[in-house]
Amino acid sequence: MAKKNLGSKLALYPTPVTVVGAMTDKGPNWLLVAHVGIIGHDRVTISCAKQHYTNQWIRKNGTCSVNLIDEKLLRAADHVGSVSGAKEDKSCDFAWSAAEDGAPLVDESPLSLACSVEDVYETDGFETFVLAIDDTYVDEACLDEKGKIDYGRVAPVLFEFPTYSYWSLGERVGGCLRLDRK
Repeated sequence: MAKKNLGSKLALYPTPVTVVGAMTDKGPNWLLVAHVGIIGHDRVTISCAKQHYTNQWIRKNGTCSVNLIDEKLLRAADHVGSVSGAKEDKSCDFAWSAAEDGAPLVDESPLSLACSVEDVYETDGFETFVLAIDDTYVDEACLDEKGKIDYGRVAPVLFEFPTYSYWSLGERVGGCLRLDRK
């Protein structure tokens, strides 16, 4: 296979589309975030441009939620990513409930994480929040017969940065670390 060097390009896509929720002094604020990562089995990261209104509230409260988005929530998620909470009240864009730690959870999200901030890593123009997962909330319809999350049922929307496109999850192609078993 011939490969072309594209230089220093961010190319680890697609990533799940999420809506991050943080409480403000006026209620919840929502931010579309697709630059998410996993570090260990109990922590995630969200990387947000420094100018986002939501960042100050995540830092102030020390908590936030990370909500996976499916196709039925995509239009609202796209909207909250295109307007600033400093200029527009986004508290009514999603029905919500408070997690035990106070973070606002999107009620219709198939999977939501209530998180507490452990650290903030700053790079040029971005703040990456290192978040400990306090609680995981899953729509019961998205659990299999053994009580495990079935991501086929969750049906998360994915984001691909180079073309700024949303994608859906494809088919399962095999069991991880089991493909060479007979």
